[in-house]
Amino acid sequence: MTTAAAEPRFDPRPSLQRVLLACLPGVLALLWFNGWGVLLQLSLATATCCVCEWLTRRLRQQPTTAADSLFGLPLLAEGSALVSAVLLAVALPTYAPWWLTVSAAVFASLFGKSLFGGFGQNPLNPAMLGYAFALVTFPAQMTQWPVPGNGPGLYAALQQVFGFGSGLIDGWSQATVLDSLKHNNRLTIDELFSRHSAFGTLGGRGAEWINLAFLAGGAFLLRQKVIRWHAPVGMLAALFVISLLCWNGSGSDSNGSPLLHLFSGATMLSAFFIVTEPVSGASSDRARLYFGIGVGLLTYVIRTWGGYPDGLAFAVLLMNLCVPRLERLAAWRTARAAQ
Repeated sequence: MTTAAAEPRFDPRPSLQRVLLACLPGVLALLWFNGWGVLLQLSLATATCCVCEWLTRRLRQQPTTAADSLFGLPLLAEGSALVSAVLLAVALPTYAPWWLTVSAAVFASLFGKSLFGGFGQNPLNPAMLGYAFALVTFPAQMTQWPVPGNGPGLYAALQQVFGFGSGLIDGWSQATVLDSLKHNNRLTIDELFSRHSAFGTLGGRGAEWINLAFLAGGAFLLRQKVIRWHAPVGMLAALFVISLLCWNGSGSDSNGSPLLHLFSGATMLSAFFIVTEPVSGASSDRARLYFGIGVGLLTYVIRTWGGYPDGLAFAVLLMNLCVPRLERLAAWRTARAAQ
């Protein structure tokens, strides 16, 4: 007697290709404000993830058809390796050394996906796992962010990323808004905004527009029905509410306004491209909402009282571990509501 093959949880191919398209506004904004390093990081991460994907498929003796490759490289029709590479690259510092990006991409590909059997089996978000690995292992290099609008030229960017030649960039990096806010103990919020070039109108200078660009990409995904609203809205609403409740004005001990938290760091990137990852995230709408709320609350807690200025990666990974419990809770609540 033959048994029907188990149906896949979802068909990832068209959705992940549209995710790449939706990333384009954010990537262009990053390129405009931070310079050529964005393209270098994208190239390094993409090449590394694709090579790792190819090697693991060869070791497992999984055939790669012509439809699964491009110019002989296993970019794969479903695009998972490319999406993970892009999300990791845009999260890393723009001019991080090449070995950091390669190490993070290898860790994301092998320990975030291949170790569990490949795409569709990973319990943790691969891009955030690679980012967290880099943050814990290379903390000094992960704090070197360029001054927005003051990115070096192509040759200087190559020098900075690959460390060759002489005359590397001096005085080009600065602390981020979230980092400045976290370590501030004497200046008011108004003084921070007026004295530090990292601060813009609402949040980080340049980061405001980058977040708006990723918000536009997220709106495209929602309109195309690639993602559902529950996880992004849950995350942004929870982050807004808790930052509003804990906001104590513009004093030196202020934790920052809700708008500052929404338009600084990688908030919009995480809301629409990270917490909506279909494999490591929740599958039911109610569980997605719980998942997003958890990410938003944990992000604020880590940003304010934790050891890292932007806790999005750790918040996502912690909530990934809670997904089975969230699914059971959502099913129980649904059953109770139906009675």
